[in-house]
Amino acid sequence: MDLQNMLVEFMKIFPKLNIYLAAGIFIFARMMGFLRVAPVFSRKEIPGIVKLALGLILTVALTPLTKPDVNIIQSSFALSILLNFVVGAMIGFIARVLLLAIDAGADMINMQMGLSSATVLDPTTSSQVSILGNVFTVFGLLIFIELGGIYWMFNAFLRSIVIFPLGAVSIPLAKIVNLDYLIEITSNVLYMGLQIASPVLLATLGQDIILGVISKTAPQVNVFQLSFLFKPVLGAAILVWIMPMLVNVINQYFLSFANII
Repeated sequence: MDLQNMLVEFMKIFPKLNIYLAAGIFIFARMMGFLRVAPVFSRKEIPGIVKLALGLILTVALTPLTKPDVNIIQSSFALSILLNFVVGAMIGFIARVLLLAIDAGADMINMQMGLSSATVLDPTTSSQVSILGNVFTVFGLLIFIELGGIYWMFNAFLRSIVIFPLGAVSIPLAKIVNLDYLIEITSNVLYMGLQIASPVLLATLGQDIILGVISKTAPQVNVFQLSFLFKPVLGAAILVWIMPMLVNVINQYFLSFANII
């Protein structure tokens, strides 16, 4: 008995095996796109082999839940794989936008405190980032995980399978993503960043005004050098003071945009 006959006989024993294999390939492609872009999973501290193994395990767990039918492959197999990868990346990107507001606020605080030159190598992006920005990034991720952000993302992933079938060859963008919602969260990146950074911005602005008055009343005082000393100290003190309030603000922000799709 040759290999082809063996496969034919195997398919007779398990008639739905090829259907579930096709569904598993589509789900794996969508899961890889999701894990490539989604927060927490997209960080480079997680090795690629771990992401691959996680995607494979989740694919095996999710494939029986989809209950694929015989017509899962509609026309182009390769096109369906590509579109599933794109849909998974879209879900991960929308979740990632929520965390960009925290990074925007951290960049504003970092610049206002005069710590732009204090940078370290971030292994997740292979680029130089500010120390304060890196702290806020991890801080936002911890709050996101604590509030159930991973559950929201996987819930959105499961709903995307219902909205966008695995073997489809066209993306119903209006059904997958609420464009008004997407515009709202992207436009709130700057607003939320300002809301997070506003206490430090106002405090350092008041300090600049005071130092400007001192420079006019006592020109012999080197105000320029004093500002380099006072801004980081004042900014750090303000951050320690408002940290509990920042946690509540970030919590409310994440909860208000919990519907990823």
